[in-house]
Amino acid sequence: MRRLPGWGLHEIPEWFRIVRNVKTKILQIGQPAPLFSLADADMEPVGLAAFKGKKNVVLYFYPRDGTPGCTLQAIEFSDHDEEFARHDCAVLGVSPDDCISHAEFRDKHGLSVCLLADPEAEVCEQYGVREVKECDGAKKTGIVRATFVIDKKGRLRHALYGVNPRGHAMEVLQLVKEINRECKSPKTR
Repeated sequence: MRRLPGWGLHEIPEWFRIVRNVKTKILQIGQPAPLFSLADADMEPVGLAAFKGKKNVVLYFYPRDGTPGCTLQAIEFSDHDEEFARHDCAVLGVSPDDCISHAEFRDKHGLSVCLLADPEAEVCEQYGVREVKECDGAKKTGIVRATFVIDKKGRLRHALYGVNPRGHAMEVLQLVKEINRECKSPKTR
């Protein structure tokens, strides 16, 4: 068994290997964030463009509703939801699960963050978090746990791939605070 950086306490068997999908582009800091519109847990459309000029956005991708790491991450973001809101920031979680799964996940754990359904993984592909995993010669598509911080101008400010869910929400909150400080600084206005 081996441990991979960013995988926290997960031990990975030696025969397990992750192959980066060659079609996936790695997003560049400073570029406009790819726009999308996805349905939330209540089947209402949520589009990234609606936040431009109004709020910073934390866009986090996770593999699946109900798994231990995904649950921990969603709970931590929900626990700090008011702090993100005080800093003009919306938190959006995206996974390939459908709206019904998201609603059950949200209700079971009392989550306040907005969960978006990407069942075809098109937005996951746009953000470079869709990967092909190879296990015993069989290839499976999966989602890398990743977080993107997008400023009010719609620019990508931070891209964090392979994150550890424990304590991640507070790390991201600090990044949002830094963005807000920079925006208030006379040099960046």
